[in-house]
Amino acid sequence: MKLLQMTDIHLTAPDQTIGGRDPWQNFNAALDHALANHPDAEAIFITGDLSDWGETDDYRRLAERIEALPLPVHLCIGNHDDRETFLGTFPEAADENGHVQKVVPLSLGHAVLLDTWGPESHAGHFCRDRARWLADRLAELPGPVWLFLHHNPVPTGIGPMDEIMLLDADRLADAIARHKGKIAHIFHGHCHIPLSGHFRGIPFSAPRGTNHAGWPNFGAERLLAASDLPQSYGVILVAPEGTMVHMIEFGYQGEIREEGSPHYADWDRATMVR
Repeated sequence: MKLLQMTDIHLTAPDQTIGGRDPWQNFNAALDHALANHPDAEAIFITGDLSDWGETDDYRRLAERIEALPLPVHLCIGNHDDRETFLGTFPEAADENGHVQKVVPLSLGHAVLLDTWGPESHAGHFCRDRARWLADRLAELPGPVWLFLHHNPVPTGIGPMDEIMLLDADRLADAIARHKGKIAHIFHGHCHIPLSGHFRGIPFSAPRGTNHAGWPNFGAERLLAASDLPQSYGVILVAPEGTMVHMIEFGYQGEIREEGSPHYADWDRATMVR
């Protein structure tokens, strides 16, 4: 099974830029690159910050764009989104409590999309209703389960970023505690930097994002840091024996060189490029 993860697309009005980059241009470039190189993907998951300012026009244009794609696209919301405005365009994304949460059947298990949005906050929130919904779904579903959400549940070690992580990470942990064996991986966004690790024993990862890039400034005390690193999306390869996650830097403009054969017998000074 192959899945694609895009995150932090930050769509704006046409021709508006963020950090000198056009979010719509880069989102389209990400889609074009992904569809050209991974036509066998089963679905695309976009893990939040769909709109930069939570505006109706951004969601309407997004709906039109993904409707034309040859594979399904599933959406989480992030801190830059507005839940009510988003649901005005995507009403089918709401669970019974009005949160943007759903279960997606896959060829190998199920994806579960979580809502970590909170009003007037860049931090992540996960209330009792959301936690109860997740625990109920996990009790019903066989494994494996793949969780998708926006906010990072584990501190990054970067002060300003950790102020806006998932503040209710303990509640998330309690909701999944009885079903940890079913959860194969957690995918998030939010930080604009590639991350990996584990949350209460469950592996997680995040790619950089399709537009502007962050930078891990561990000495930062007040402000987040940005950089000009390439735009990216994730490719998730799932087999019964394990999961591999790649970050594809589609925004890289440099040369791709052939280095040489992977076979040991061919490793000599005449054939290996150095």
